[in-house]
Amino acid sequence: MNDKELIPNLFRTEFSKIVSVISKRFGLEHIEIAEDIVSDTFLLASETWGLKGLPENPTAWLYVVAKNKTKDYLKRSNLFTRKIAKELKNNSEKLVELEIDLSDENIFDSQLQMMFTICHPSIPKESQIALSLKILCGFGIDEIAVAFLTNKENINKRLFRAKSKIKKEKIKIELPNEQEIINRLENVVSTLYLLFNEGYYSLSDNNVIRKDLCFEAMRLTHLLIKNEATNKPYVNALLSLMCFHSSRFDARFSDTGEIILYEEQNKNLWNDELIAKGNYYLIESTRGNEISKYHLEASIAYWHCSKLEKKNKWENILQLYNQLLQMQYSPIAALNRTYALSKAKNKTVAIKEAEKLKLENNHLYHSLLGELYKNIDNSKALKHLEISYSLAKTDSDKSSILNKITTLKNLLKSG
Repeated sequence: MNDKELIPNLFRTEFSKIVSVISKRFGLEHIEIAEDIVSDTFLLASETWGLKGLPENPTAWLYVVAKNKTKDYLKRSNLFTRKIAKELKNNSEKLVELEIDLSDENIFDSQLQMMFTICHPSIPKESQIALSLKILCGFGIDEIAVAFLTNKENINKRLFRAKSKIKKEKIKIELPNEQEIINRLENVVSTLYLLFNEGYYSLSDNNVIRKDLCFEAMRLTHLLIKNEATNKPYVNALLSLMCFHSSRFDARFSDTGEIILYEEQNKNLWNDELIAKGNYYLIESTRGNEISKYHLEASIAYWHCSKLEKKNKWENILQLYNQLLQMQYSPIAALNRTYALSKAKNKTVAIKEAEKLKLENNHLYHSLLGELYKNIDNSKALKHLEISYSLAKTDSDKSSILNKITTLKNLLKSG
């Protein structure tokens, strides 16, 4: 990694850690102060390292400066008098005894507790995701806006509403009791699932943001697995799903950002290490008797990551989709099932099932029908692809569909 990449990378990995620790120490109501302190720390790093070169241990340098900036802030604010001094035995202990604990153990505890705090049931779901990106992942407002395909004003409103709710409800950064962990864990896992999907299925043309979203969701899910109280089978199933999907990330996009269909992906670009991790966490998820939607989706992803076209591959995928739709119906899952049906049975059967869905305003629906009708009724295939093109929202999608339209028109001319 070169020097120019180091600070952005450290910002992504360390910003949320330091913010979580400072916020936990002084209270979540002071989170904006914590964010300002850490932002100033990185600004100083950028200026100092540019002039004097990199320190021997850049991360340790950041931690020391963040601690000192926190103490400097307290010296000139009334936060110490109102909150911190009450915790100390006498005034002579003030800043000598005040310690910002940036040990690995406290960072881990703080981030885990922050995760449960952000996913408090009183905070709206979309605000939870925005807050997770800002605090837990170190994303800037511009990056969050790109991820959500919206503007900075809307993101700022979501964050403001979430922070106002935190203050009003006096929500503390802490790990809930055992029963509350069980009650709230599903909400936390659901937020991480949506966070990952924002990256993997994002309509954004920004591949860097897509990848970062996916890997941050995986990192946070791994925090849950490292804690005994939150290391549940369905959490392992979620991480397995994330590993399998992320393993094919580089093969899903061309050099120009166009989506490459599963059948056309270069399997040599699949990440074998992530596939192995997916297998490991899938096995771990079999502890217990409950089967969640994450188990089924991870199992589907497992078969998609099978490089060998085994005879029962698509039949297994089809049956898993059948179970998933019975458990929790989703139009997109139903659409994906019709593709599996075309592979397990034939295109004619799949077309009949797909047309029953009537997802007329979805470009993926028409794109799939275009593929299914190809070489059966090329005129219908072309019609669906043209509708898909008109409904597509990103330049990369439009470019990919346009290439299919051009290919099909040439086929019709030659026929």
